Amino acid sequence: MFFKINRINSLLLASCTLLFSPTLLADELNGANTAWILTSTTLVLFMTLPGLGLFYAGLVRSKNVLSVLMQCFAIACMVSILWMLFVYGLAFGDGGSVNKIIGLGKFMISDMGTQSMSGDIPETVFFMFQMTFAIITPALIVGGFAERMKFSAVMWFSGLWLVLVYAPVCHWVWGGGWLNDMGFMDFAGGAVVHINAGVAAIVAAIILGKRKGFPQTMMPPHNMTVTVTGAAMLWVGWFGFNAGSALAADGNAGMAMLATHISAAAGSLAWMACEWIKHGKPSVLGIVTGMVAGLGTITPASGFVGPFGALIIGLSAGLVCYAATQYIKRGLKIDDSLDVFPVHGVGGILGTFLTGVFAAESFGGLGLEVSMGEQLLTQTIGILATAAWCAVVTIVLLKLLDALIGLRVTEEEENEGLDLVLHDERGYNL
Repeated sequence: MFFKINRINSLLLASCTLLFSPTLLADELNGANTAWILTSTTLVLFMTLPGLGLFYAGLVRSKNVLSVLMQCFAIACMVSILWMLFVYGLAFGDGGSVNKIIGLGKFMISDMGTQSMSGDIPETVFFMFQMTFAIITPALIVGGFAERMKFSAVMWFSGLWLVLVYAPVCHWVWGGGWLNDMGFMDFAGGAVVHINAGVAAIVAAIILGKRKGFPQTMMPPHNMTVTVTGAAMLWVGWFGFNAGSALAADGNAGMAMLATHISAAAGSLAWMACEWIKHGKPSVLGIVTGMVAGLGTITPASGFVGPFGALIIGLSAGLVCYAATQYIKRGLKIDDSLDVFPVHGVGGILGTFLTGVFAAESFGGLGLEVSMGEQLLTQTIGILATAAWCAVVTIVLLKLLDALIGLRVTEEEENEGLDLVLHDERGYNL
């Protein structure tokens, strides 16, 4: 009902504006919307630098803290240049005869000025906003191979993965591709960001193999204070991630922000409760990981669901992602170092599927254009297509890079720590 009322009010306001200002063009820039997307862009970059960097850095051992910070920072720089050169065109360009698969054009952003995009924000602002999504997605994958991959391999893999995995899936979902035509619902990146990153991370963890000593040797986070600081930055930055995806400063953005916050809080409490019941004590690591699970899981649904749906999705995220983490680490003994797949991958899958449920008006959502069964089928197709494409291309990339330059540092280098071996620096001089 909220969304219907807001839409009616928006239409009335637009009609009155055109009535009393006949010279106003439909594609004129909207200052309020532009300002909000500029702010959201800053918030999403804040998620990666410094949010994700600090979150990951605190979770690894002290001898590898700088390596993680370096990887996140360098990926941000490289992706920015690639996005400008041609990747934005692959994601959002007009692909002509192959338009449903990949975009073409807009290379070197030579045809981009300050003209409007989607009616009332400059394309330059949209370009920057989407760039921050492209930056954080390969940076998330770092958690899957932390503490054991060569820096050169990280850079080559991240750049090629952006081109061959992220750009096509982004085009399918947001650039007018085939999933968009099917009615696939992914408001802010459940498939494009979280399923993609999660699947790539677990594939990388399996191909690289376990860290030396895993799982017999305990490898606890070296600095939980840094991790909590980064987690807090992620929570704040995520408002730009989800609410900014409305591409307007309107009621939809407000509801997306509300849903994001409720899901994060619910995910934190659910994960904390699981640990409290199982281990007798709640941990700080658990509550912040539950928060990230809640944020990742609500991402695809944030602009389609109401507060009730957000609450259920957040609680489900805490419970399901906690169970997935335990199973992957202890059951399958896969060394996904910083739990990227069980938190982001499983959370993205769960949230993308539940979008087809809680977007229904009966649950307080925006409403579905088809039956719930049809929407869930579409969501399932999108999940499977994204996961399959990502898995296959990631396997090929890693195998190719391993043959050409090698993926993993030596056992001696791993023992010494990547900070000294790869960067000739220490995180702490005590």
